[in-house]
Amino acid sequence: MNTLLLHPTDVLFFRDGRPMGGASAGHGAAWPLPTVINLAFHAALHRSGIDSHEHRIGRSGKYNERRERKFGSLVTAGPFPVSPIGEWYFPRPADAGDDGTLLLRPHSPASGGSSLARPCSYPVISTGAPSKDKPKPWWSRSLWDKYLGRGEGSGCLTDADFSTTEHNYGIGIDPDTATQDGVRIYSAHYLRLQPNWSLGVLAHAPDKEHSGDDIVSKLIHHDQTIITGGQQRLCTAQLLTEQSIPLPHGTTITGTKVKWALLSPAIFPQINDHPGGWLPSWVDTDGDVQLLDGPGKNYAQRHKVPAGQRISAKLVAAIVGKSVPVTGYALPHEAADRPHGGAKPTLLAVPAGSIYYFEADSPIEAEKLANALNWHGPQPSEASNPRVQITNRRSTLLGEKGFGLGVCAPWDLHPVTD
Repeated sequence: MNTLLLHPTDVLFFRDGRPMGGASAGHGAAWPLPTVINLAFHAALHRSGIDSHEHRIGRSGKYNERRERKFGSLVTAGPFPVSPIGEWYFPRPADAGDDGTLLLRPHSPASGGSSLARPCSYPVISTGAPSKDKPKPWWSRSLWDKYLGRGEGSGCLTDADFSTTEHNYGIGIDPDTATQDGVRIYSAHYLRLQPNWSLGVLAHAPDKEHSGDDIVSKLIHHDQTIITGGQQRLCTAQLLTEQSIPLPHGTTITGTKVKWALLSPAIFPQINDHPGGWLPSWVDTDGDVQLLDGPGKNYAQRHKVPAGQRISAKLVAAIVGKSVPVTGYALPHEAADRPHGGAKPTLLAVPAGSIYYFEADSPIEAEKLANALNWHGPQPSEASNPRVQITNRRSTLLGEKGFGLGVCAPWDLHPVTD
């Protein structure tokens, strides 16, 4: 994976799906979703003129015969705020406070059942004193390491610590006359990063036309300009020479209890009788994990290797924040089901920082589960191992765009007191 920093040349505009016009200001100052950055790199690759292997358009085994889709190998992650001294920040885990200590823990279930949403059986309760103060939403890598039990660390921020919101007015332009169209006028919010702050991004695109070589690095050497978000806002891309991925690493699991903390949002759609939403698609409605400890049946047959077996673990509790709407707009012929373009269906994502708690049948099964959920797969021997790659993206949809990245750690029940 290439590690890049995007340095904005001016304010940025990241509009969500809410109406914009009249008294409704465009809500464009929020931190961008992973889809925005992925689309920015796709557009930059198309503008660059770099040759690419062409893919057929379609999905679920139904493809057109024409090969028109380029750069299908592009995978990205981020963006994350990066300080002037190179410190990366990530969304705060929902069960901890500003000092990295736990504020929430699952409690032993009471007899007689509960009103928890299926399949959860353990309520998550507070272990701290009541307070109306809200923890800061962004944590440094070192504070994440402390939270995961990898040493000491500090550093948490609010949005205002690295960005400000600016308000401006705009008008609609008649393309024929290049003057105001006499109809549209709007107000909008824009995101301005503090001086020397940047957007940290991971991107990789191995391509058959280039013998499997990565073309993102070729793109940056060709043109350092990336158009990001709406209104053609520019960023200067800086390719870092460091090889290690700056995301927090999961902790070694020794017991049977595993929790999974999301570093980026995840999307779990409804599939047949599975409700999706907050419940991962790879957990059935009884709470049983459906992930395998190795390759799937079809992959195993193609490569003549043993197929993986289902991991024996169960979801018992969760802390899930308010859903995040993910919207977009398809260009003509970009999608097989929308040949003329148009608005894409709105998806609801589980927000970053959400926590899922699992109990495995044995420590071995718990280790297998952590290997399947950690973004880096099996625990590396050293956190700085440059060979570590993003292996697992556990979002059912848009994983290639950076959704579903998470890390694992052990957890304990809230101590029972008389």
